[in-house]
Amino acid sequence: MDALAECYRTHAPLVRSYLRRLIPVQELDDVTQVVFAEVWRCRHRFDPARSLETWMLAIAHRRAVDHLRSRRPATVPLDSIAELPGHDGRLDGEALATRDVVGRALAELPAAQREAIELAYWGEFSQREIAERLGLPLGTVKARTARGLHRLHTLLGAA
Repeated sequence: MDALAECYRTHAPLVRSYLRRLIPVQELDDVTQVVFAEVWRCRHRFDPARSLETWMLAIAHRRAVDHLRSRRPATVPLDSIAELPGHDGRLDGEALATRDVVGRALAELPAAQREAIELAYWGEFSQREIAERLGLPLGTVKARTARGLHRLHTLLGAA
């Protein structure tokens, strides 16, 4: 169980940061606990040749979706709503399309560059924190991030 505690101490900030974007903050602790229980239970499925953080975030995403699907949606009588405020959904579709294009471009990056960018933008880690986490010199992390962002710019410019 020491390994699970160390895993939680090391990776909980990343998982919580990711989940915070998907689920209400008051439900964050419960879903985080479910994620780490599954990480522990399915640890034999992890491929050490791949990114641990990415594997854990995939589990977090699935558990967040399961959690949201299990919730009972709030209902409002139609009589009380004359017209829904806000956008009409086209922006959501455009955002999904953009996310798909960016995801495909990220998949084309070398693993080291992709990992640095994912930790910086989705994990919200500073470059110094990424260097410490990966056990790399700060300059290496900066170079990987810069090269990856440059490559993404090139790939997305062609899309």
